[in-house]
Amino acid sequence: MNEQLLHIRNAHLIDPKNGLDACLDLFIVDGRIAAIGQPPTGFAAERQIDAKGLIACPGLVDLSTRLGGIETELAAAVAGGVTSLACPPDTKPPLDEPGLVERLVRRSETLGLARVYPIGALTQQLAGEKLAEMNSLTRAGCIGFSQAKHPIVDTQLLLRAMQYAATFGYKVRLRPQDQFLAREGVAHDGEVASRLGLTGIPVSAETVAIATALQLAAQTNVRLHLSRLSSAAGVALIRTARHAGMPVSCDVSIHHLHLSEMDIGYFDSNARFDPPLRASSDRDALRVAVRDGLAAICSDHTPVDADGKQLPFAEALPGASGLELLLPLTLLWAKQAKLPLVLALARITCDPAAILGIEAGSLAIGSAADICLFDPDESWRVTPEALRSQGKNTPFLGYEVSGRTRMTVVGGRIVFEA
Repeated sequence: MNEQLLHIRNAHLIDPKNGLDACLDLFIVDGRIAAIGQPPTGFAAERQIDAKGLIACPGLVDLSTRLGGIETELAAAVAGGVTSLACPPDTKPPLDEPGLVERLVRRSETLGLARVYPIGALTQQLAGEKLAEMNSLTRAGCIGFSQAKHPIVDTQLLLRAMQYAATFGYKVRLRPQDQFLAREGVAHDGEVASRLGLTGIPVSAETVAIATALQLAAQTNVRLHLSRLSSAAGVALIRTARHAGMPVSCDVSIHHLHLSEMDIGYFDSNARFDPPLRASSDRDALRVAVRDGLAAICSDHTPVDADGKQLPFAEALPGASGLELLLPLTLLWAKQAKLPLVLALARITCDPAAILGIEAGSLAIGSAADICLFDPDESWRVTPEALRSQGKNTPFLGYEVSGRTRMTVVGGRIVFEA
């Protein structure tokens, strides 16, 4: 559908970036928000949408979405209210050449669903041996650089990568995990792993990697983002760095915000994550970090086919489907923590947009009309059939959740309607 003149009536507008929390009408012209409250002069809507009982917020912005089948996953994104997403470089082949990046951007634009922002490979083939051509990758559309889950063992190379990125103002995203301390580990190094006989990954695998990254970032003044923190000790390091004035940001996956090592149960491979689900005290510290605005929330959407999960826990592929659960699980966290909705929505709209440095996460007049309209009270059961993603794997299967996207608008076009 290609409506250019939209009138959204009776919606409860929540725009965390601009402090808006009120029932007002929204007017959209040529893909942008033209007015709030009163229509612009001469406005005649091509379509009116009665949003009574619904919340209209900026389209959700996801910091980490893996795209298997791009059409299916972008359809899942807009069904979950996600209008902008960052794609890590560990695609097949990795995003280390401008042609690959341009193809991904072109394909996503052709589909006309969610906006895709590629994260380029920091090193060629993500091998951690030679720096990728960051300049040409940026021109092709990359908004930052990462190794995804592939480590750079050579810290001198990592230092050079940060120096180069800092020189040109590129952002570096790292997933902090020391590969030697984490070697062969599949679960948190705690009581559950011990009881089940699983090889553990200690918290020090995260903190050693964070400390190294922070030291090199301080030396180079690079803009650093640390992805998917999992531990209280890791959060403490970031908090100290921020207090010292370092330009470092971080995020927490929606799964780690709710689950702990106890959710592994009896070898439930749907609870196999990388980094692993840690102790309940770690989960509580992550919640505080997100509440305080130290960390944003990401879906860490990693669709895994059934064959990848129907294996013994240690052999199962890590990850879970998260795009369509990002909104309801964020609402659940806000309810459990007794937080105002405007604060919770900031962590999945304007905060990640600011981290990515993109124009998103706002309902201000003149901004792109990327909007999520959702019913905060509609409950639904998480089943494989309810998920549009190719990945039906999630530890939340069978859960009853509240909050459902009714309509998603991207650039003034309705791209999803329930």
